[in-house]
Amino acid sequence: MKGQQLKRKGRILAIDLGGTHVKVRLYGQSEERKARSGPGMTPREMIRAVRVLTRGWHYQYVSLGYPGVVFRGKIFIEPRNLGKGWVGFDFERAFGCPVRVINDAVMQAIGDYEGGRMLFLGLGTGLGTALILDRVVEPMELSHLPYKKGRTYEEYLGKAGFEKLGRKKWEHAVFDVTERLRAAFEVDYVVLGGGNALKLKKLPPGARLGDNANAFTGAFRMWLEPGWVQPTPASRGRFRSDRK
Repeated sequence: MKGQQLKRKGRILAIDLGGTHVKVRLYGQSEERKARSGPGMTPREMIRAVRVLTRGWHYQYVSLGYPGVVFRGKIFIEPRNLGKGWVGFDFERAFGCPVRVINDAVMQAIGDYEGGRMLFLGLGTGLGTALILDRVVEPMELSHLPYKKGRTYEEYLGKAGFEKLGRKKWEHAVFDVTERLRAAFEVDYVVLGGGNALKLKKLPPGARLGDNANAFTGAFRMWLEPGWVQPTPASRGRFRSDRK
């Protein structure tokens, strides 16, 4: 559905779900509302929290940024930093309107994207990663790959890594990982997003700070801008577009 049609027919609710907070914003408004999430939050509890947060708001479409693996618009694996019950949950039935579910790092990456080949690293509770190559979006699961001393990228760059290493050593790890991945994927630039990105005293070469608010921009772009493409393993090198 084209953007102008959506503008005439209704509003979009963006939900940015993280391991610490669930944040919401309505298309066309600047106000952001949030509530605590945490390791015990189930999808039903998230729905209840969102209903409280959105009292007085009217919307007809929902974008949900989920902190985990999403495949073809469906949650594929239970989250590491939330409760259980996410796989197979019917969000459209719960909200009573069309819902698009996407990995949260991908959602912010779409909002931060300015063309070309971009790698997104989300430095938050965990480590979110996404790659965009000329508007072809590839969710990445780099966070749990081995990095150093038997620990993963996420264990170094996520919240636990920051607390264990301290800011200086953590920043050194951010520089090292950014350089490694930038070279490996041959990208034009790297965007460092997530709440902990603001703790960096300086930025790695070829990197810029993302804006956490751009997660909402990405959520709106999913409905308003046709042409975003996501590859699927079944396509064997061919791509499908989510445009309808």
